[in-house]
Amino acid sequence: MVERDAQGGTSGDLIASIAGRVPLRNLHSQVLWQLGVAIVGGVYREGEILPSDTELLQRFSVSRTVLREALKTLAAKGMIEARARVGTRVLPRKRWNLFDADVLAWHFETGPDVAFLRSLSEIRIGVEVESAALAAERRTAEQAAALIACADRLGEARTPEEFARTDLEFHRAVAEASGNPFMASISALVELALTAVFTISSPMQDQEAMTATVRAHGRIAQAIKAQDAEEAREAMKAVIAEGFGRASGRMDKTSSAS
Repeated sequence: MVERDAQGGTSGDLIASIAGRVPLRNLHSQVLWQLGVAIVGGVYREGEILPSDTELLQRFSVSRTVLREALKTLAAKGMIEARARVGTRVLPRKRWNLFDADVLAWHFETGPDVAFLRSLSEIRIGVEVESAALAAERRTAEQAAALIACADRLGEARTPEEFARTDLEFHRAVAEASGNPFMASISALVELALTAVFTISSPMQDQEAMTATVRAHGRIAQAIKAQDAEEAREAMKAVIAEGFGRASGRMDKTSSAS
């Protein structure tokens, strides 16, 4: 199901807004987005042949060049494969590049389940826990001070979007302080996972949850400042687990109410 916010935008628009990106709205991106969402959402199932180019051209009212570019992009993400005299087949989900920001966004656009959210949290734990430990070992004095200041600003946020952006800034800063370029390069996955969790449930919806989240980020920042790698690991793991628990709890409540 495609969720829309109060202004009529999709959840993908909200995620892009929190992450500080402007969603692309040219013809290529529109066709790519709609096809991607349809595949992830099961409109076109694994192993199924997509409609012919003629049908898709009529549906989207775009040029053949635009359609082909969108299909090439989906193929590059491991989602489809074109074969002569057969057509374009949707590949098994295990072939999809789940680290791709678009593929992740399409999962949240169609409404992820708790299992998918848990898998994302496990990947975050695998990456960010060690990133925090490396940051504790390698951070500069300026980076440590910036993390403390960012954690403090979390408590000053006045809107859920402002809170989410500050939280995102904090996690980017930890990755940068790790001194590992691979940690920074995988931040797209972390950013999308983090912002998507906020679209499901923001800690600002509950004062107690917000206070706990601010305190937990302060714990990470203080551990990195103190160059305590083990404490940084534990503090980061706790933050990720809390975010998953909050979002999955909200999803369970929504499911029970429907």
